[in-house]
Amino acid sequence: MKEKKGFFGRLVAGLTKTRDHILSGIDHVFNGFSNIDDDFYEELEEILIMADIGVKTTTAIIENLQEKVKEQKIKDPKECKDLLIESIKEQMRVGETAYDFEDKKSVLLLIGVNGVGKTTSVGKLAGQFKSMNKKVVLAAADTFRAAAIEQLTEWSNRAGVDIIAQQEGSDPAAVVYDAINAAKARNADILLCDTAGRLHNKKNLMEELRKINRVIDREYPEAYRETLVVLDGTTGQNALAQAKQFAEVADITGIVLTKLDGTAKGGIAIAIQSEMGIPVKYIGVGEKIEDLQKFDADSFVNALFERNDKKTEE
Repeated sequence: MKEKKGFFGRLVAGLTKTRDHILSGIDHVFNGFSNIDDDFYEELEEILIMADIGVKTTTAIIENLQEKVKEQKIKDPKECKDLLIESIKEQMRVGETAYDFEDKKSVLLLIGVNGVGKTTSVGKLAGQFKSMNKKVVLAAADTFRAAAIEQLTEWSNRAGVDIIAQQEGSDPAAVVYDAINAAKARNADILLCDTAGRLHNKKNLMEELRKINRVIDREYPEAYRETLVVLDGTTGQNALAQAKQFAEVADITGIVLTKLDGTAKGGIAIAIQSEMGIPVKYIGVGEKIEDLQKFDADSFVNALFERNDKKTEE
């Protein structure tokens, strides 16, 4: 699979800052300690927390590592590195059913605050689904921002998919209603909805999402539902806080993590997945359509530690 290899290369490049941030510290620990003791674990813990992996997740990773070290009677810190990589992967694997929506009539709702790359993610996903020969309809339900409607229209043209939009300020639920009718009439596989993101006014947002969900439940009960929250990877722990707030107002099934190529905080992908029990389903490492890809724990962690396993090359 050449494309996977290409994305792995871009992932390695995109995670450079995060890797530099984590690896120098980790190598120092593995090479600087002659035996595995409390100081060794403490130092390792500090590096992982500093890499935005978060306290809770780091604790789980370290405990997992300690267990394996004990089980396998390992004495040399250098031998711990692969175990650490394995422990991190275990925290991150996406379940078997994560992408079931691709093979069903489905509605994907993308939520997230403005500026995280939500509309762009909708556009990129539309392009990808189209290239998988899916019939896609876009709903421009972020009616709060005129630019969002224009931007999405541009993406729909680029991807060659239909878009349902009304003018700025119209009722988002009404746009979704129209889009559902269009999706049914055109026998679409996937209806992708862009929504407004105003977390600072949580009550309004809650009401808006509730209304949209009611419309989908009523008009399209047979559709498979997917609600993805889009987060900006450069914001680190703040992205985790945002995810938690959105989880209060919506039934989130997955996370899209964007802008990982410009940040040293890529470790946040591990924290979000582990702390919230919600899988990271897509990650973005650049501007192009193909720079948003399905999340693969093994590739991600290998790229983070620049360990190009044969498996990721297949």
